[in-house]
Amino acid sequence: MEKQQLPLNTSQSDPLIWFNRFHAISYTLALFALFYHRSLSLLRSPTLFSFISFLILTFADLVLSLLWILTQAFRWSPVRRRAYAENLKARLTAPDLPALDVFICTADPYKEPPVDVVNTALSAMAFDYPAEKISVYVSDDGGSKLTLFAFMEAAGFARHWIPFCKENSVKERNPQAYFANGANSGFPHNGWRDLQAMYERMKARIESAVESGDVAVDQVSSVEYRKAFERWTVGFTRKDHPAVIEVLVAADKDTDGMGNAMPNIIYMSREKSTACHHHFKAGALNSLLRVSSLMSNAPIILNLDCDVYSTDPEAPLRALCFLLDPALCSNLAFVQFPQIFPGINKNDIYGNEYKRLYQINPLGMDGSWGPNYLGTGCFFQRRAFAGPALSPPHPEIVPTGSSSRSGGGERIWRAATLEAAERVAGCHYEKGTEWGSTIGFRYGSLSEDFFTGYSMQCEGWRSVFYSPEEPSFVGDFPATLNDLLSQCKRWSLGLLQAGFSCSKCPITYGIRRASFITGMSYAHNAFWPLWSIPITIYALLPQFALLLSMPLFPKASDPWIYLYTYLFLGSYGQDMIDFIMEGGTFQRWWSDQRIWLIKGVSSFLFGLIEYLLQRMGISVAGFNITSKVVDDQIVKRYKQGAFEFGTVSPFFVTISAAAVISLISLIVGAVRAVSQGAMADMLVQLFISGFVVVNSWPIYEGMFLRKDSGKMPKKVTALAGLLGCAFYLTAEFARKG
Repeated sequence: MEKQQLPLNTSQSDPLIWFNRFHAISYTLALFALFYHRSLSLLRSPTLFSFISFLILTFADLVLSLLWILTQAFRWSPVRRRAYAENLKARLTAPDLPALDVFICTADPYKEPPVDVVNTALSAMAFDYPAEKISVYVSDDGGSKLTLFAFMEAAGFARHWIPFCKENSVKERNPQAYFANGANSGFPHNGWRDLQAMYERMKARIESAVESGDVAVDQVSSVEYRKAFERWTVGFTRKDHPAVIEVLVAADKDTDGMGNAMPNIIYMSREKSTACHHHFKAGALNSLLRVSSLMSNAPIILNLDCDVYSTDPEAPLRALCFLLDPALCSNLAFVQFPQIFPGINKNDIYGNEYKRLYQINPLGMDGSWGPNYLGTGCFFQRRAFAGPALSPPHPEIVPTGSSSRSGGGERIWRAATLEAAERVAGCHYEKGTEWGSTIGFRYGSLSEDFFTGYSMQCEGWRSVFYSPEEPSFVGDFPATLNDLLSQCKRWSLGLLQAGFSCSKCPITYGIRRASFITGMSYAHNAFWPLWSIPITIYALLPQFALLLSMPLFPKASDPWIYLYTYLFLGSYGQDMIDFIMEGGTFQRWWSDQRIWLIKGVSSFLFGLIEYLLQRMGISVAGFNITSKVVDDQIVKRYKQGAFEFGTVSPFFVTISAAAVISLISLIVGAVRAVSQGAMADMLVQLFISGFVVVNSWPIYEGMFLRKDSGKMPKKVTALAGLLGCAFYLTAEFARKG
């Protein structure tokens, strides 16, 4: 009798499923009661202004209700998975493992320091995986010789770093993180001093080149490497240059310090021309897809952001526990790992953890057709980029007759291969093709990761979310509020582009082509910026009515007050339970909901406005890279839990104005309510203003109490004060008129 094989993975339903479903039903009934009460308020409105006010509040509640309903898709059937890498290793030997291509994208050596990109690459080169089957591709969309030089240096260091990690079973294979952690806890491995000195010399050479803005000839020791820089001629600019592809290390000819094969390391900068339209990250990834299909053609692809590195040497094996599972692999497009951010301060003041977006919601989607693609920490099957599931593979994704080619089995540096690779990296290559529409990473949205995963699932592909107990991939995060809000505004614009797509709206196309729950999940993510509508309305209208002494909600003695109390506590309470059950704390949850309110009147709102202007032909979307370079003083203030303002930003004007308006309304409204004996009538509006005031404490602190360089700029404070005064005077005019 044949011995039963141990499983590669298991899945288990979340224990809160039935609680969530019961709560969804009871809360839905409460929403019906809310709109019944709103209808009564509209019919009984004594004045035109009160009628308009109730109408606006009803609209805000409709949007809130729609987004809440869509959120239930994540709570309906969440699934938690486990992978058993040891069982996979028992089934397969190293020669049987599929080859792995690693894609890393960067675009600006000054905003994305090459040393950080190198550390990301080194963490992947040192996977506990056959080195000759790993090919690391770095796409440099800035076409910078600084990035190329950094990877030339990394290639030399990798010859010592990789065997050191594997011989000593080092867990932390990002050298910067390894040496930093070792300095705090002690180094258990022999030979680390020499390696650290080697790393610091490499780092110094890279940073010196970045500081000077150029690579001197004497900085490059290899004659072969020097020839690579001949491509940077006088007319070579970041927006206009030919394709550059350099094989820095080839697995079948280069060895490490112990004589073992090295991973392939390939630098690529796709062709750029002012005559071409360039899709941003998705365009760079599609160029990598084509180039890698000609050079290494690994069936598995790992996509990493330049600032997201691996902390788990066995991450590829864990992903293969799903990708090689016969029960899943036929239509499994990708395995998504969560994004984790070490270094976040104790209370996560900016909500950088994105626990709901990166950890809670994907668990819920996994119970249906799988999570969305989060842009990094994702293992793909190459054939998933070739169109609908179970269809014949597109020859440009998996070249005919080449599907068995392994990462190191081809002479990838030969002239014919490089010539063909440069051709497919040309900026005119995609013209008149299906690239970006039905094959490859998808165009049509600034949030190309969201749109790509969504399109794949609508084509019949599925995905898996795997969240191990110890993180497998960790990354950097914005350390200033302006960077955070700018990043979120860019996401908001891209999500709306996908959500309101005429042909692929998640509510219609997604539900029809994938599943009801999947369509709802993607709709929630796509319409995320619409939170700005109710948040902005609730930040202004109840406060204005409070200054007028006009009640908009039931008074304290009215039984209807219990309905509003349940709606508020039920929504907030469930969100808090989800957050804490996934390993969060109450203080971090509070920070998360506070930053959600801040985004509602800033980045969500600005993203929505920019989208509407774009649809009217007034504005064209741009792509701004979030800077990864942070001043030491900013880092110090962040660790102390202080919000970083420090610059004049339109985001700060709106959040400061909302804070000032609520403070004025709370003070004036409370005084009038007490003097008029109307405290019970105005209780809810006083609570709303007070709630905004409590959440706005860091803003008041930045405006009035702080003296450091991270305080709110005086211009912003003055403008917010003027807007607050104008708001108050307008209310006074309306009250007396």
